[in-house]
Amino acid sequence: MSSITPLTPQLAAWEAEIKLGFMHLNGHTLLTEKVHHGPLRVQKALYPEGREVCQAILLHPPSGIAGGDHLHIAAHVGAQAHAQLTTPGAGKWYRSSGVEASQTLDFTVADNGILEWLPQETIIFDGALSRMNTQVQLGEGSRYFGWEILCLGRSASGERFDHGSIHLHTRIERQGQALWLERGQLTGHDPMLASQVAWAGASVGGTLMATLSPGINVAALLEACRAIAPNDGAEHALTVLPGLLFARYLGHHSEAARLWFIQLWQVLRPVLLGRPALPPRIWNT
Repeated sequence: MSSITPLTPQLAAWEAEIKLGFMHLNGHTLLTEKVHHGPLRVQKALYPEGREVCQAILLHPPSGIAGGDHLHIAAHVGAQAHAQLTTPGAGKWYRSSGVEASQTLDFTVADNGILEWLPQETIIFDGALSRMNTQVQLGEGSRYFGWEILCLGRSASGERFDHGSIHLHTRIERQGQALWLERGQLTGHDPMLASQVAWAGASVGGTLMATLSPGINVAALLEACRAIAPNDGAEHALTVLPGLLFARYLGHHSEAARLWFIQLWQVLRPVLLGRPALPPRIWNT
């Protein structure tokens, strides 16, 4: 159900929600629940790798998030199921007339299930007022692989993020115990955008995170990943914390960040998820 809230005589806000459920049955992953309100859709379940992995392409027909919009994306992956979620193009957060917009990702992965969250980049327009919340709840033996690429301003047209605000909150839990908690807040002209201990003048920042299972040769995995670098020479790093692997990109090119993350995914997926990396066809359109 959509909610229309006037911002100006010409603008309206959307309340949008989608809830997806995936279940493992006889070696197959099935999309068993697909409930939506407002402009969020998944047209059909796709199986480019065979029936073991269910791919869903998340569509947002308005093509961008405006001031006052609130999106809630929930996915539950059942025990032993494997779901992969991606998007058809870059996400966009438009300039706001003064009302904050938000997006909440609420992911739950049951025991021994797998979820991949592989969206394309997110562009934050100058003047956007945005709040992004991500929560991942993991069961015993479940695995998660996800990334996020943020572009501050439309740098290709010379736009900088000089006005507006961005609030970020990410929490990953396993069986109720926190593995990772990260909060961030940026505003236009924020000194942190230029500080060497923060964004250091960069306009694109990306984070890749993946869960680690017992028995993995972490040293060898890090060595293989560190042999790969972004093709634009941007600042980057990989590190491991208990149960998690992280990669960070800090530069000026969203395409370079995305290609680097894909290269890392191609190395990590066979080891962490037990399957070769097959890039979604939608990424080529």
